[in-house]
Amino acid sequence: MFSGGLDSTYLLFRLQRLGFTNIHAVAVDLGASVDEEELTKKAARFGASFKYLDGRELFVKQGVMPAIRAHAKYMGVYPISSSLTRPVIARLITDSARDLNAGLLLHTANLSQNSLPRLNNSIVRCGFSGECGSPYVHSVVSREKKAEELAAAGLTITSDCNLSGDENLWCREFEGGPLNDPEVFSIPEDAYEWTRPCNHDSTKKLTLGFENGSLVSVDGNKLPLIEAIALLNNEVGKFGHGRFVGLEPLSTDHKVLEVREAPAAAIIMDALRHLEIATLDTNALELKQQLEQKWVRDAISGHWGSIRHTMCDAAIASASNGVGGSVTYDIDHKCYLPCSIVAQNPRYVRNRDAWELEQSQLLYGKRLGPILGSAL
Repeated sequence: MFSGGLDSTYLLFRLQRLGFTNIHAVAVDLGASVDEEELTKKAARFGASFKYLDGRELFVKQGVMPAIRAHAKYMGVYPISSSLTRPVIARLITDSARDLNAGLLLHTANLSQNSLPRLNNSIVRCGFSGECGSPYVHSVVSREKKAEELAAAGLTITSDCNLSGDENLWCREFEGGPLNDPEVFSIPEDAYEWTRPCNHDSTKKLTLGFENGSLVSVDGNKLPLIEAIALLNNEVGKFGHGRFVGLEPLSTDHKVLEVREAPAAAIIMDALRHLEIATLDTNALELKQQLEQKWVRDAISGHWGSIRHTMCDAAIASASNGVGGSVTYDIDHKCYLPCSIVAQNPRYVRNRDAWELEQSQLLYGKRLGPILGSAL
């Protein structure tokens, strides 16, 4: 599994040094920029052939859409991201490895990354019959050491890597380097790409339309979800919104610091929650929120597709039926706040005075009417 970053490039370097041949470096496009020409050259430098797989539509369908319905934020703090991509990556690369009759399938996750169980479990569920896993769980090599060895071999493009990043069309996340210590850390401004504020942009209105818990339109224009996400990442991100900082649990329940930017995810899930509150009764909404965190817990621990995860997903999808309408936001550099919530099947009150009169008549009219009438 080859992204062209420091870890996967170093793995190709070591495989070549160890005498491996017939190596296929495979990258899956999930929305990050993929320079096929550059990755082909980099793989060839270490005796490997490069293959590109487009997984964007599959990722949106199998990862992003259910994540939106499940409000997939860890403990409500930040959107999960790589948890959604690993099953898709594993499926596409396992299919490719099977076509090649490969006997060994490698990735570069280490023990401090939840991607390790996510990828391993997903590969096993996909039925890969050969050996699979990550050599980095057996041999810990620092990023500095990897960069030094690659530089000595004449490849200096990755020698300045400090932050370790993961990007897809839904979210950008990064860790390591200046983020290693949660008690003292700084986030380089140039690490952000989607959320660098443009001060010349004035306040704007933005309307998100939903049907059955799915985003279907922006400002009244019907859009495929993949296009709507790209649009909202730009339109919301340019005001500086969509940055997240949070601690992610490892398999040992120790926590590591990660930073994310996901403007589209932030506003889409915010809008959907408003419509859910407007539509669902309180008991159903409370149960849905409990199921959401179980869904998230299974996703981040690599149990995507397990019985419990599948059950939660089905229940959440069922609860989303009938949740539709639109939410309009006023957005500026300080915040984004709804100025209109229009639900298809609303439970909200639009005229409180009329509601007060109606309820008073239902609850007290027969009992108090004669008394008040005679007194008046």
